[in-house]
Amino acid sequence: MLLGLVTLLQDSLLQPKADTVANAAANVAAGDQHIKLLDLLMKGGVLMIPLGILSIIAVFAFVERYLTISKAGKLEDNFMPMIRDHISNGNISAARSLSKNTNSPIARMIDKGVQRIGKPIESIEKSMENVGKLEIYKMEKNLVILSIIAGIAPMFGFLGTIAGMIQTFFNISITSDITLGTIAGGIYVKMITSATGLIIGLVAYIGYSFLNAQIDKVINKMEGASAEFIDILQEPTR
Repeated sequence: MLLGLVTLLQDSLLQPKADTVANAAANVAAGDQHIKLLDLLMKGGVLMIPLGILSIIAVFAFVERYLTISKAGKLEDNFMPMIRDHISNGNISAARSLSKNTNSPIARMIDKGVQRIGKPIESIEKSMENVGKLEIYKMEKNLVILSIIAGIAPMFGFLGTIAGMIQTFFNISITSDITLGTIAGGIYVKMITSATGLIIGLVAYIGYSFLNAQIDKVINKMEGASAEFIDILQEPTR
């Protein structure tokens, strides 16, 4: 009896339990299973095509607007001091030449003000304000594309998920296969479009907000330059 007890203890210590072996095997199998991003996206279905097109358009619109707005905000630090010197010295033609040959929304707005020198201040301010509005419109051009993509990309994603869910439950009604694996497998694949649409919409919204903030910075520079130009006109000439 004692010998049998010793043998039983040895077997329990040296041999792993069946459930432990099963768990280890399951963990190994789970570790071997991984999802490649490209394969996952391809499972999203036909609606992944318009989502991909929207993502490309969003990237192109963001880069194009960012370069345009960044260029619009650049201006030589000595531009306004030089304009001040020319106007103070009565050299209007030199001020006009400087502003005309400077490629910047601020310079074009100042150029309009220089052209109106001699007229009432209110008229000069109005002319410069009109030019400023046109320049702002140019900076905001095509920016609405990002706003539209931020709104419709999640809708495309939800549409793909709903269509996939309808197909999944239709197949269940035909085959009567309501196992958890079948349902879960169908649902996770169909939710790929929702996740993709939300990501594209979020990125587009962030890009839209960022570009708007950059435009506001340029507008502040334009307002500051306009106010400085009006002050220059009200200074006595040398």
